[in-house]
Amino acid sequence: MSDIEVEVETEQVVAESSVSIEDALKVVLRNSLVHDGLARGLREASRALSKREAQLCVLCDSVTEEAIIKLIEALCNEPEEKIPLIKVSDAKLLGEWAGLCKLDQDGNARKVVGASCVVIKNWGQDSDERNILLESFSQ
Repeated sequence: MSDIEVEVETEQVVAESSVSIEDALKVVLRNSLVHDGLARGLREASRALSKREAQLCVLCDSVTEEAIIKLIEALCNEPEEKIPLIKVSDAKLLGEWAGLCKLDQDGNARKVVGASCVVIKNWGQDSDERNILLESFSQ
């Protein structure tokens, strides 16, 4: 009977540790938003990247202007210090993760504003999701 309990506990640990990059990014963005560590939008993001305050940059692939993508990629790949860059496919989804929306009574996002670029300046608290993101860039 004790063998069954041990097996169940190990299955729960494996299920909790298998967090996708997308889920980890959601949690990290939410923590950073709470600790006032996000730069949302192209203007704030480019300012944070040029001042080298950025820890991580999230860019939307569906931006219609190629100049925006080239600017953000160039600022992230400067020779002194390279800033990790993650690309997301949907601007509305990135805006929702960055807190650019209203929440209704049930906690569902309403009136979501799309974001082309979001930069994390302050991680907030140390978490397992942050470590997962950092490990994915070290590979």
